[in-house]
Amino acid sequence: MLMEDVLKHPTKVLTARQRDRFFEDGCLVVEGMVSDDWLARLHAAMEASVESSRTITENDGRFVLEAGHSADTPRLRRLTSPVSHHPDFWAFASESVAADVAADVCGPDVKFHHSKLNFKWPQGGQQFDWHQDIQAWPHTDYSPVTIGIYLEDVGEKQGPLKVIRGSNRGKLYSMYDEDGNWVLRIPDDKLPADWREREMSLTGPAGSLILLSCRAIHGSAGNASARMRPLLLNVYSSADSMPYCANPIPSEYAGTIVRGKPARYSCHDPRGCELPPDWSAGYVGPWAYQEDARGREAAA
Repeated sequence: MLMEDVLKHPTKVLTARQRDRFFEDGCLVVEGMVSDDWLARLHAAMEASVESSRTITENDGRFVLEAGHSADTPRLRRLTSPVSHHPDFWAFASESVAADVAADVCGPDVKFHHSKLNFKWPQGGQQFDWHQDIQAWPHTDYSPVTIGIYLEDVGEKQGPLKVIRGSNRGKLYSMYDEDGNWVLRIPDDKLPADWREREMSLTGPAGSLILLSCRAIHGSAGNASARMRPLLLNVYSSADSMPYCANPIPSEYAGTIVRGKPARYSCHDPRGCELPPDWSAGYVGPWAYQEDARGREAAA
């Protein structure tokens, strides 16, 4: 669904002003949206996942590990597709206020696409270079939205999500380098000239919902604090938005209608979108691509 059509529907959870701000800035932080009960359930699911990672010694289809991970001291970058690994993650994605908020910015009919839980372990959690999301999983329109939830309080030291305000209304950048390598990053010298003045840190207490447009330029610094920064991310789209390519993080729930009804016709934004590599054989995660790109730059 196109933005102008979404705006014809009244909001149910967000205020009209909050929705307008999201479409203007490409991001929004809403505090106090998630109940203590949901936070407790998600914490328990996260802790169970961390515990099960102790037996893992290398990246697999479930975990992306950080350097130094061991059975005694687990260090994780990502739990891939958490909705596939614990029922409370899917219950939250499909039954909670997160899906209601998605309906306010996608339109009343909402489809689930994928999920991930990014940890940022204390004292060294990996930075995430500037990038845009939609080129990794292009759709027929730009309704896809990421709804995140901070499971812990997040300030500047924890490496919060950072967004270049208003970049959702600008151009899409190539996620390939000049040699045709998929890098999923935008070098600083390619960013808008005024990007530093428009940079926003999306901080907030545990339970804050983070909305991120699929076109917004975003990234994050490393975690220099003694506290973990777990960020649960669920991606939704309008029901009439159709993916062009294989889902990089597939699950049994991909394509499930979580609000409203299925679409009878597809929506097509006239603006095109760059296509990613073929993910049908598997997806290694964004850090590997970004680290390879930085290595090539250093060697040049």
